[in-house]
Amino acid sequence: MRVLITGGAGFIGSHVADELADRGHDVILLDALLPKAHGTAQPPPWTERHDIVLGDVRDGELLDSVLTGVDVVCHQAAVVGHGVDPSDAPEYAAHNDYGTAVLLAAMHRAGLRRLVLASSMVVYGEGRYFCAEHGIVRPLPRQQSDVDAGRYDPRCPCCGAELGWRKVPEDAPLDPRSTYAATKLAQEHLAAAWARQTGGSVWALRYHNVYGPRMPRDTPYAGVASLFRSALRNGQAPTVLEDGRQMRDFVHVTDVALINALATEQPAPDGVLEAVNVCSGDPHTVGELAAELAAACDGPAPRIVGGARPADVRHVVADPAKAAELLGFKARVEFAAGVADFATAPLRDPVRL
Repeated sequence: MRVLITGGAGFIGSHVADELADRGHDVILLDALLPKAHGTAQPPPWTERHDIVLGDVRDGELLDSVLTGVDVVCHQAAVVGHGVDPSDAPEYAAHNDYGTAVLLAAMHRAGLRRLVLASSMVVYGEGRYFCAEHGIVRPLPRQQSDVDAGRYDPRCPCCGAELGWRKVPEDAPLDPRSTYAATKLAQEHLAAAWARQTGGSVWALRYHNVYGPRMPRDTPYAGVASLFRSALRNGQAPTVLEDGRQMRDFVHVTDVALINALATEQPAPDGVLEAVNVCSGDPHTVGELAAELAAACDGPAPRIVGGARPADVRHVVADPAKAAELLGFKARVEFAAGVADFATAPLRDPVRL
């Protein structure tokens, strides 16, 4: 098959391109090389084996030309991360949501009906929580007074007791807590509407905490693993907010590439968006990640500093069952091996902010 990968020079997109090419597919990359993700205006060396078009996914005329002969679009292009503050909102919406709308319109003009969409765990907001007395509940918002006092776990809306986490299934309530999260959910809604209108098929792959080679570094838009490694590279201790016990699912980028390939090869049902969690199924705390990476880098132990950013959530741990059932996906990279590899893996050059 011929596959267009938007954001194909990026961290995840470039690994997807390699996986698809290794499986015998013909790939073409489209990337705007945005300064917040790329250190130079030149494509990174790992894209040299692929055809690449430099351009913006918001350029409808360009899309009309590159979609010729394409069978599937794998849409990775996005501005990612927490960002700096709400002043980022227009940029996030312009790239993530307007860009997706332009792409879907171009796919309609081309008669193209298959999309693999990079979504995110952030659409859930807080994860799934259990109260010993009241069962599965939606937690109360965390109070600043609790955070200041070192009480980080959410509380039951019925009795006020601290809650325990459970794995989040795809049918959990969606409650984005940041600008980025809101734009990722909007992408899903746009793609779902497109699927209903055209009879197209969409896999929405809700990535959990992705890490691995080619991550961008030295930027507030990077993931926590990259921030920790940047600190260690500079001889500094990784800084861990809260108490370090926040639960996450850290999934290696090569596993994310694998599920993208599986989704590319297996169409979702016609006329619907099918969302699946993309995770390792082996959750760890943020503190464990920092400690494991510090040991692998032979660097200083993490600093636990308390506090929390306004958009932070406490625990988000994915249920991997649906991805296994529908796509036959099972993560291959174990946590310790993946972190050890990441300690010395090549990262993207520092970005221009």
